[in-house]
Amino acid sequence: MNATINLEKHFPVLLNELVSIISPLYGGTFIDCTFGSGGYSKKILEEKKNSVIALDRDDSVKEIANKLQKKYNNRFKFYNIKFSEIKKIQKNNIKAVLFDLGFSYNQISDLKRGLSFNSKGKLDMRMGINDFSCDEVISKISQQNLYKIFKYFGDEKYAKPISKKISKIREKKNIKTENLVEIIESVKKNKGAKNRSTKIFQALRIFVNKEISELINGLINAYNILPIGGVIVVVTFHSIEDRIVKFFFKEYSELKNSSRYLPENNLNKKYFKLTQKKPITPTSKEIYKNPPSRSAKIRYAYKSENGCDFKIFLKKFKYLIDIENLSLND
Repeated sequence: MNATINLEKHFPVLLNELVSIISPLYGGTFIDCTFGSGGYSKKILEEKKNSVIALDRDDSVKEIANKLQKKYNNRFKFYNIKFSEIKKIQKNNIKAVLFDLGFSYNQISDLKRGLSFNSKGKLDMRMGINDFSCDEVISKISQQNLYKIFKYFGDEKYAKPISKKISKIREKKNIKTENLVEIIESVKKNKGAKNRSTKIFQALRIFVNKEISELINGLINAYNILPIGGVIVVVTFHSIEDRIVKFFFKEYSELKNSSRYLPENNLNKKYFKLTQKKPITPTSKEIYKNPPSRSAKIRYAYKSENGCDFKIFLKKFKYLIDIENLSLND
């Protein structure tokens, strides 16, 4: 998918806070897993001792990446891959792995993607390197599975009547972006929500892009390639993401009780070091300048031990991965 890139409109969220976390580690390689408009990468590259490896599944950002490649030469490299594939990166002296889980102004303003309520025409919502579009989900997947997507990925109170109405209307016509908004608003009329479509659009975007699987595998693979002492930094924007990241760091940073008569296992090791448990949030000044930043949270942790198998983590969120893997044809 191609999009017109407007660098002036995108503000990297919590940039100063992120720099304060990673700057003590300057003098190595930083992996920017969600390159986007390059805000984090460009800031890191201002320090001449640093190099950046940037990843993004969206090929529309290649133009920006090429400009940085020319400017910084061998200090910058870009890969058009999903961040769950980070294990493909072979590099020494990795200091930090960074994730910004929001989508950029450039993506939301490209109305062909169907990420915005203001979009018109065919539903898409693909962020790049996808198996199917939102249009296929809305037209093919069962009413029961639509309900699950809306309930678990959008925490939508009206998941059942909305999925029922979609199922009824699609028998008569193809549902386009504007039709989906109309359906949602007809079900949720007089409910007082400012943007009644927010949760449904979020749920569909998560399902289309397999964002839960991406995040879970991305975090595990980031841990696996990071040396001890390196840091994983994640910027989340909604409660599902934040819950996953919080559990990932907290579960493996606390010593678990175990009997001295049992063999040593993963539960009595600390694989992460947390220097603060509460997330970092934007200042009122940043929210005023960049309103979409209001829901952003930074969580981070330093790797302190090798060898974690993450079985508890994978088991905890298996139900969400199972929903992401629902068939369109059931």
